[in-house]
Amino acid sequence: MLAEQPSAIQGVRIVELKQIVDERGAVLHMLRRDSDLFTSFGEIYFSQVNQGVVKAWKRHRQATQHLAAPVGRVRLVIYDDRDDSSTKGHVEEIVLGRPDHYKLVRVPPRLWYGFQGIADQPSLLANCTDLAHDPNESEAVSPADNRIPFQWQAV
Repeated sequence: MLAEQPSAIQGVRIVELKQIVDERGAVLHMLRRDSDLFTSFGEIYFSQVNQGVVKAWKRHRQATQHLAAPVGRVRLVIYDDRDDSSTKGHVEEIVLGRPDHYKLVRVPPRLWYGFQGIADQPSLLANCTDLAHDPNESEAVSPADNRIPFQWQAV
């Protein structure tokens, strides 16, 4: 694991990821089971995000998300409305993507998050979550929901 960066939101962790690049291509690390970020395996899925498209807002009650963008560039936004959090009311915006923003972001349960494709081609967001998908475990609201103090901008 490479350097960890500070986060404005309690419980969120942002870690630079290792890239092994040569003339043949690249190997992109994401998450190992011996990492202190890893808790358990639920599933891995990929979300394709077209340029300018916003996929927001979602919140998990129990699942932890581990997000990285191996292709393209994504704006990830996290909002904390947890009553028991020292960072309640904070919004954090993180750019993910290669080559200079290849990071893993660990989003603990009970935080709202959303993302937007900001590359000029489709981007790919990988999510390794610690619980298998259960539609009753999460909730979603519109990207324009006024309970979340963030305005998505056109790309």
